[in-house]
Parts: sequence; structure tokens; C-alpha cells
Amino acid sequence: MEIKLIKTKSSYKAALKRIEKLFEAESGTPEGDELDILVTLVDKYEEEHYPIPEPHPIEAIKFMMEQMEMKPKDLAKIFQSQSRVSEILNKKRPLNLKMIQLLHEHLRIPAEILIKNYELST
Repeated sequence: MEIKLIKTKSSYKAALKRIEKLFEAESGTPEGDELDILVTLVDKYEEEHYPIPEPHPIEAIKFMMEQMEMKPKDLAKIFQSQSRVSEILNKKRPLNLKMIQLLHEHLRIPAEILIKNYELST
């Protein structure tokens, strides 16, 4: 097992191919250890070369609502206002601190995503 840092696209592709071959390796074996190391190196390379931007706060809310099979009326129960939910989801009203806390608690959206500034629709 010779493992090197992943610095180029070709070494990245080679690591992915090797991971594919080792995918069924059992934990605690030399192949399993190699797989763990390669996955860590690939993750690091992807973070540097293919960063994923943080989502827009409202898109994050909509995504989590979809994942949790929630409707706006379900969110209205949390905010205690159907009109407030509509204004938020249509970007007519900004999130306030209490809303951010409730969304973080009920939808498990990281607060650092919800506190980002965004343009309101006119």
C-alpha cells in the first residue's frame, strides 16, 4: 500500500478508482485502512477543488421542509402565523432572531446558514 497526497486531477481519479475497488473492504484490515485513508484524502481534495457553496437561507428552509414532508401550514404552526410563513418563503420579510431559533430547533438548519443576509423581493 503506497498512499500519496492527492495533488492533481489524475491522482484524484486514480484514488477514486482505487476506492471503488476497495469499497467492500472490511474495517480493521489493511485494505479497510487503505480505504479510510483514501476517502479522507479524496474528501480533502474535493473540499479544496470542488467547494459546495452554502445554500440561500430560504432555499435551505424549503429543502428541509421538503425532506421532512412539511407544508407551509406545518411551518405556520411553528411561527404561529400563516401570513408570516408566506412572507418568509416569498422573500418579502427577513428572518428575525426568534424565527432563526425556531427554524434551527425544528428543522435542524444550522444557524450560520439562516443568519446570512439576503435580498428581499419587491
